[in-house]
Amino acid sequence: MDHKELGDSYLLHAYNRYPMVIDHAEGVYVYDTEGKKYLDFAAGIAVYALGYGNREFNDALKDQIDRIMHTSNLFYNVPACEAARAVCEVSGMDRVFFTNSGAEAIEGAIKTARKYAFLKDHSTDHNIIAMEHSFHGRTMGALSVTGNPHYREAFNPDIGNIRFARFNDLDSVKALADEKTSAIIMETVQGEGGIYPADEGFIKGVRKLCDDMGILLILDEIQCGMGRTGYMFAFEKYGIRPDIVTMAKALGNGVPVGAFAVTKQVADNSIVPGDHGTTYGGNPFATRAVLAVLDQYEKKDITGHVKKLTPCFEEALSELVSKHDVVKERRGAGFMQALELEIPAAGVIDKAREGGLLVISAGANILRLVPPLVIDEDNIKEMKDILDKSLP
Repeated sequence: MDHKELGDSYLLHAYNRYPMVIDHAEGVYVYDTEGKKYLDFAAGIAVYALGYGNREFNDALKDQIDRIMHTSNLFYNVPACEAARAVCEVSGMDRVFFTNSGAEAIEGAIKTARKYAFLKDHSTDHNIIAMEHSFHGRTMGALSVTGNPHYREAFNPDIGNIRFARFNDLDSVKALADEKTSAIIMETVQGEGGIYPADEGFIKGVRKLCDDMGILLILDEIQCGMGRTGYMFAFEKYGIRPDIVTMAKALGNGVPVGAFAVTKQVADNSIVPGDHGTTYGGNPFATRAVLAVLDQYEKKDITGHVKKLTPCFEEALSELVSKHDVVKERRGAGFMQALELEIPAAGVIDKAREGGLLVISAGANILRLVPPLVIDEDNIKEMKDILDKSLP
């Protein structure tokens, strides 16, 4: 029995996996068990920002394994304290809570916003405004604020009091906001919904609305944060700061870790001991990964590299738009790009994989390209050449 058959026999069928078994990886390439090499423009769904086999990152984790991997949150540990400071410094926030995943970060953000609102009037009838076509995760709270009814319908009832506005439509948000709105949650760049960056007027307008009405702004930067748009966090481009920001994916470069960070105002008026917790979140192994990631971002100037190469990346994709009638448009920010097609994306993804390129979708007809943040111009050219042959 090969590994695909083994997986099909014993893994819960929660995913439609591609018919390949990954064995190892190096740099920006992964290799299957047959020895075939693939240029990876998926990066584990925007996770492996530093590429594969980064020596300094790997050595830091090996060192931590020999020290201690887990303590529980009944005790302080060295990496968690240092990582907390580092995350707050790069995000501009004041306090952080480490989780095991992005969905858990969203759960914590929702609970924090609800507790903040509860302490203002001691009622539990507050609402949250989320966005249509958004995606925040698969747990019940995260699913409740995910703006795709198909994802939610089999798991209703949800957590309740959720309203959905239209992304990049400020009037639709204003129409839903009232004195009982505790938070507005949105991705700074919508990911699963099709790679749509927030318009500057929209996100600034939402920030002002929150300020005027005493509403918390939660920005989900799980996919678009950590340098992917050329800024450490995508909201920096707009000159604003959220009240709560969620992060994960590239934060651990493959190690399962997420976080939500808050302002001092929120921290001082929300979660207290007993309100929230996690056994594994913030353990020494995961937070040593966070420290190693942030150290590499600084040493390699990852955000500067993304800014420098973004025009090359966008030009390559725009040339595909001009050449192939089935490609409607390119959109995105930094190394988070999409090609919208006139045809289903699945066939193109399969053909690209056969040609040695891994890309994924963000909707039935949208190719999503979220490569490691360390790709170079030659990698971009290779990606373009393979996609060129994969598009009809």
